Amino acid sequence: MPITYTDSLDAVRADHLRGGFFDGWPDPPSPQTHLRILHGSAHVVLARTESGQVIGFITAISDGVLTAYIPLLEVLPAYRGQGVGAALVKRMLDKLHTRYMIDVVCDADVQPFYARFGFAPYTAAIRRNYDRQSGQ
Repeated sequence: MPITYTDSLDAVRADHLRGGFFDGWPDPPSPQTHLRILHGSAHVVLARTESGQVIGFITAISDGVLTAYIPLLEVLPAYRGQGVGAALVKRMLDKLHTRYMIDVVCDADVQPFYARFGFAPYTAAIRRNYDRQSGQ
């Protein structure tokens, strides 16, 4: 089944976002909240099947001048290992190529994945409000 990539949210509905995003999250966002996340992002790239199902996505928030942060990259479990995540990152980096600073905060086990795109390990500080994880 062919996969297409788009930065358009036209015709994307919450039911296109079902199927296992936010894998491993104890309290994941609902498809409706997921759609709000996509619409609230400065940049988004989606991987979709012919039927319109979203099987992967990447988001970025940005000041539009110097900085961008990539908070989310997700590929449905059934499509992992097929290059979908790499294609999403490449397309997002193409969109952000004029930015001085593009940051990703990730676990150590996925740093080698991002290193393929020029990201270097760095120290970060984070705060998580797990009681708000679902976005409700």
